[in-house]
Amino acid sequence: MSIKISRRDLLAAAVSAGALGRNAVAAEAKRSPSEPFGYCFNTATIRGQALDLPSEIDLVARAGYQGIEPWIREIEQYAKTGGSLKDLAKRLSDQGLVVPSAIGFAQWIVDDDAKRAAGLEQAKRDMDLVRQIGGTRIAAPPAGANDQAPVDLHKAAERYRALLDLGEKMGVVPQLEVWGFSKSLSRLSECSFVAIESGHKDACLLLDVYHLYKGGSAFDGLRMLNGKSMHAIHVNDYPADPPRAAINDAARVYPGDGVAPLGSVFRTLRDIGFSGMLSLEVFNRDYWKQDPAKVVQTGIEKMRETVQKALA
Repeated sequence: MSIKISRRDLLAAAVSAGALGRNAVAAEAKRSPSEPFGYCFNTATIRGQALDLPSEIDLVARAGYQGIEPWIREIEQYAKTGGSLKDLAKRLSDQGLVVPSAIGFAQWIVDDDAKRAAGLEQAKRDMDLVRQIGGTRIAAPPAGANDQAPVDLHKAAERYRALLDLGEKMGVVPQLEVWGFSKSLSRLSECSFVAIESGHKDACLLLDVYHLYKGGSAFDGLRMLNGKSMHAIHVNDYPADPPRAAINDAARVYPGDGVAPLGSVFRTLRDIGFSGMLSLEVFNRDYWKQDPAKVVQTGIEKMRETVQKALA
């Protein structure tokens, strides 16, 4: 199956990549020498406050993050209400923020041929939106295949390869995301297999502390990875109760407020050479009721405190 890419698309990808490169240098310069990771904010953490994307960008920049991880639905809503993606890219650049990742749900992995073809077309549209605001990567979770079990990992690798090929043409890399609650790609080992077997130079993983726990993956498994194969990691914490089988996304809390072995996780990430973004992704309903500026600020303070304590 082929996805048509126009010359205009290719040119726009090159321009966006250049702009992002300049932003990335600026973001890197903001890091403290004692902190090997960057700090990013996933906008779902303040979803309940229903802010528009420009307002979220301003809050995130003021709090001191280097990156923001928006959801595709937010970018679409901004454009549908008359917003200019070019202006949004400039706003991000002016605020010194990069877009190391974005959240989309294209069904690239499903068994149904027609749905998968439609999923790749959706991925192309999503990648175009990300590229227009200066982003370079997008999440690639097993959307649509949550009940698709057992998943054929070899076929999944072929399908991820097709998505990576599309991403290479669009200038936006799809990051294979583990979903702990899913019957497909719920474990670190499964995602690692699919990424390796894709045989593509851009193959990479998008991990999540909560999802690794929910799916039953051992955190020590991170030691088997090369940190350069990851560019962003979703950071959060979880309580001891409810237990793993019953816990869901809404139970996530700020880093350091739960029982996740974050100290060990951050030390391992440092040791394997990860130097990407820690992206705060929390779906806590109590946080959604609070002042968004407070949530954004508390998030980076909690992340920094946990990282510095772990690496001291």
